[in-house]
Amino acid sequence: MSNSSITDSFLVDASIYIFQSHFSPQVQCFDLDGNDVSASLGFIQFMFRFLRVASPKYVALAFDESLFTGFRHRISQDYKSNRELPDPALKNQIECCKKIARSLGCQVYASQKYEADDIIGILSTQIRKLTDDSSRGIGIVTRDKDLAQLLLNDQDFLWDFSRNRKRFRVDVAAEFGVKPEQIPDYLGLVGDAVDVIPGVFGIGRVKAKLLLSHFSSIEEIYHNLPNVGELQFAGARKIQEKLQDAKDSAVLSKRLATVVTEIRDSKESFERISLRNIRLRSIQQTNFLSVIESLRFPKALIDSLERAVARLSENLNSCSVTGVSMI
Repeated sequence: MSNSSITDSFLVDASIYIFQSHFSPQVQCFDLDGNDVSASLGFIQFMFRFLRVASPKYVALAFDESLFTGFRHRISQDYKSNRELPDPALKNQIECCKKIARSLGCQVYASQKYEADDIIGILSTQIRKLTDDSSRGIGIVTRDKDLAQLLLNDQDFLWDFSRNRKRFRVDVAAEFGVKPEQIPDYLGLVGDAVDVIPGVFGIGRVKAKLLLSHFSSIEEIYHNLPNVGELQFAGARKIQEKLQDAKDSAVLSKRLATVVTEIRDSKESFERISLRNIRLRSIQQTNFLSVIESLRFPKALIDSLERAVARLSENLNSCSVTGVSMI
């Protein structure tokens, strides 16, 4: 972490923390019937810690619901083809996690067309338009490197909450060797096996960084393709040939890796928001208790969570009254 930031606005990539808990051996919880409900408990624990530490004024959670239905799947059948839809039990837990987030006073968004990354991108654009203070950044709570492209000023940061690791623009540049806004171009060249984005065969991280140090984007690379072979690094002519042969793949890969930041789609609730929409509301303890009871947690765990949410509510109310932010 190379910067500091004052922010009261947070956008949370919620699905990451649900799946992290579901697959983690460190979070194990079973309901009264012996069914695994670890994802729900882990998400609750994450939310408690996040709200206590961040004490946000504005917060929204984005959930992924577009696997195999999103617009990227229409332009590439291979995109995320290595993923599986959640089984009915996990899908039910995800729905409960949405209810949990709402009961804790947070706004929740999801879409069949846009991924959580896109929702965060769209929301971040609107938050910037609605606030004039550029000295206050936006905190994006995620482990996903793709969202680095949304770090538009020096106060914005990615926050890998589980590791308590914040990455600012300068950190992204040091890690990847490119500017945050060049991340889609970088992934367009090297690809991304996690999301089945092909990139350009034979171009790895080193050559991608070299290319993007000379040219600002994939479009500029192809506009100057005859000059690539003359660049002063080993294998430049072969790289020019690889680029020539894989132009369609490079352009498609960049498109798949580019986070949507603006839409005109009235069907989506996040198309246009006000700050009031995402302002943290008071915790609804009765609603929270109803959700965890529906999950059939053991009685001792329910009692413990009921005490914990009461303490959290008291702490957040105290911070609200005093105007204190933990970040």
